[in-house]
Amino acid sequence: MILCHIEKYEERCRVRLRIDGKLIEKYVIPANDYPALVNKLKIKANLDIAEKRLPQDGRITFENAAHKFDIRVSLLPTLHGEKIVMRLLSKDATNIDINELGFDSKQLKDYLEGIKKPNGIILISGPTGSGKTTTLYATLKILNEEKTNILTIEDPIEYTLEGINQVQLKEDIGLGFASALRSFLRQDPDVIMLGEIRDGETAQMAIRAALTGHLVLSTIHTNSAWGTISRMIDMGVPSYLLANTLSLSVAQRLVRLLCPNCKEQKEFNVSLFPSNYKAPRTLKCHYEPVGCEKCFYTGYKGRKAVYEVVPIDFELSECIKNEKFNVREELKNKNINQLMDNAFDLFEKGDTSMDEVYSMLMSNY
Repeated sequence: MILCHIEKYEERCRVRLRIDGKLIEKYVIPANDYPALVNKLKIKANLDIAEKRLPQDGRITFENAAHKFDIRVSLLPTLHGEKIVMRLLSKDATNIDINELGFDSKQLKDYLEGIKKPNGIILISGPTGSGKTTTLYATLKILNEEKTNILTIEDPIEYTLEGINQVQLKEDIGLGFASALRSFLRQDPDVIMLGEIRDGETAQMAIRAALTGHLVLSTIHTNSAWGTISRMIDMGVPSYLLANTLSLSVAQRLVRLLCPNCKEQKEFNVSLFPSNYKAPRTLKCHYEPVGCEKCFYTGYKGRKAVYEVVPIDFELSECIKNEKFNVREELKNKNINQLMDNAFDLFEKGDTSMDEVYSMLMSNY
């Protein structure tokens, strides 16, 4: 997904692109040309060119011989003019490969075993823009067979996949996640994908669908894989039901990788770590971003997902029933790496910088 910001200020107009998760200024637009550019985009997105006081949302479909894209257009009135954000969504998910997302061998084995179960719920947690939807579509690509009926409810539909029945969320007419899920249960589904569990009603419906013999995939906003448990309980899901239905809890983050052409080796000082973090191994050196022409002078080039995969077995199911939220020792005994462990490994190898992994090293539960 590519994001383009077109914005006007008092004396200048600019275009910024979000590259590897960070905004970079790419172009400056003459102020006199800005109103005409806004009107052209409004026309292409079927928006009202006379309305300049209210936010508007539209879409542009771009298609040529090689590519087909869906461009979501959002306009917001600001002090000096309308700001435009365009979200470029690739409509084809056939090139997504689960082996290339960032799972290590154990995590991939645990994940693939979890999605092979005929029922239960699989939750993927992480902040906005951490790649959760990409992981879900890599999963659906594996599950997409002629014998399987797959239904999804999304906002927005970021990818299309032949053989999957996709529904666009339309809350203004009453088509929300919970109401769509009720209808899905009458459509003889094998696999249901919910774009996000946002409230208690949706959480209850997802658990009900998993209890009645369906495989449910969804995302949720929590800081860790185990933090998903307390979030679902806070939404009103009884712990005993969650223990009986949750098959797999996954947390993920996207980490920018250092540009191999310009990264610089430096002597490591333990003071760079967060104050409460205890490193599993001693480091002598680390790498820092510099910036060159090949990485747009950011010091970074590309991103990789860092995962935490927790398969729910009998012992962890008992922890859920008893609402035990501190399971660090249990996970350690089961050789399950947390986000902080995998982030440290990436930093130790010199693939990324301390700035990128610092927040994950602060995690503690």
